[in-house]
Parts: sequence; C-alpha cells; structure tokens
Amino acid sequence: MANSLAFEQAVQFAKADPKWSIGCHVVLLDGAPLLDPARLGTLVARKNGNLFRDGVSGFGLRALAGRIDSDQVEAETTAQIRKLQSHGISVSHVDTHKHTHMFPAALTGILRAARTCGVSAIRNPFEVLAADFTGLQRGLWKRYAQVRTLRGLAGSFRRAVAKAGLRTPDGTLGIVATGNLDSAMFRAIAEHMPDGTWEFVCHPGYVDAELTAIRTRLRETREKELAVLTAPETRTALEKQGVQLISYPEL
Repeated sequence: MANSLAFEQAVQFAKADPKWSIGCHVVLLDGAPLLDPARLGTLVARKNGNLFRDGVSGFGLRALAGRIDSDQVEAETTAQIRKLQSHGISVSHVDTHKHTHMFPAALTGILRAARTCGVSAIRNPFEVLAADFTGLQRGLWKRYAQVRTLRGLAGSFRRAVAKAGLRTPDGTLGIVATGNLDSAMFRAIAEHMPDGTWEFVCHPGYVDAELTAIRTRLRETREKELAVLTAPETRTALEKQGVQLISYPEL
C-alpha cells in the first residue's frame, strides 16, 4: 500500500529478498489518496474531502451507476505505483484493497495505469466456487452469496485484461474463507482446486497495538492464518494434489 502508515518499513521488507514478487495494493477506499483530493471528486467523500469513501458496497454501486471516473482512478493508481517504483521496488503486479478492480469503471483506469507504469500482471479477483465450503464452518453463507453474485462481472474482466495485454491468473481461492480459514478448510480448498493457475488470497500476520487501533474484522484470525500457512501439513496437502507454488513473475 503506497499510502499506508507502515510504507517505509514495508519497503525495507520488500527489498530483503530480490526473489520476492511485490505487487502494488491499490487503495481507492478506506484511506487517504496520494493526489490532491480536489482532483478526485468521484472517489473522495463529500463530508470529508480528504479521504476516500468507506466500504466496497457503496463503491460498487457508484461504479455500476457510472459515478466513478476512470480517469481519476488512473491518475491515483499511477501515483501509487510510481511511489513504489521510486523507492526501488520492481512492481510485479497490481491488485486492489477489497478488490475494487472487479468493477469495470475502476478496472479501466487501473489497467491504463499499469500499462503506463510497465506493470504486466493483475490479480483476477473472481473466486472459483468448485466446492461448497460453507458446510465446513457456519457464517460463510453471506460471503459465499456475494462471491457468486459478483462472478457475473468475470467475463468482462477477462476481456478487458486481454485487450490491455496484461497477464492474470484464472481466478482466486480463499475469498469466501477470509477470516475463517483453518487447516480443514485449507485442505478442502486444495482438494477441490481445478486445473489452472489460481491465486490464494490470505491475510497472515500478527496482532499488535497498531492493528488493534484500526477498524478491521481481521485481527486474531491473521495469526491463525499464519499458523495454517506455515504448517508442514499444509505443504503436504499441496504436494498431494500436485500443486506447484509460483509467484507473478512466473505466471
């Protein structure tokens, strides 16, 4: 995140190993823009013109209603990618906070910015629903229904990315499981993974005072995900299914 409070520390981590694939996590909501907010009238909140609007639902409704200016999205995305690059980061791909690039109005501007900045890949934010994971844990039905509904935008996404000449995986895995991932659910996802190239979306981390102070539902679950993803049985499950782990430069 080019506009995060921990940006300088993130740059240090990103440069620790040249083999790492580092993407620009473009922020168009729930934060502050890098550009002058006066240039971003369709993205910033009217009641507080220095910040983006909160929430992906409102963003989606505005985008689908034609109230998001793709030129403004392009300008802010370009600024965020350029900030990473100006700090010596080779940006392998772009994705977005809360997957706002699933909406065509945002995607158009983000694709133009990526091409301008020489970024050749983008996350495919549409999850493949090859199995019903809602039976493993309660409380997943709402997200499951949201993912199914938004898959209607997947076709236009693929066509736009192909026209722009960027690369993208076949889709994502793990969005439905966000905040509820455990070892049993990970094994189920691995066992039902279809052929193709898929990005596993996850949020491993740790809980500290800074995380506790911000508004997010992903706190203790970050440590649970970290434990799942680093467990030996997780790698075993992937190997059993013949899954090869790659990063964006290998896409």
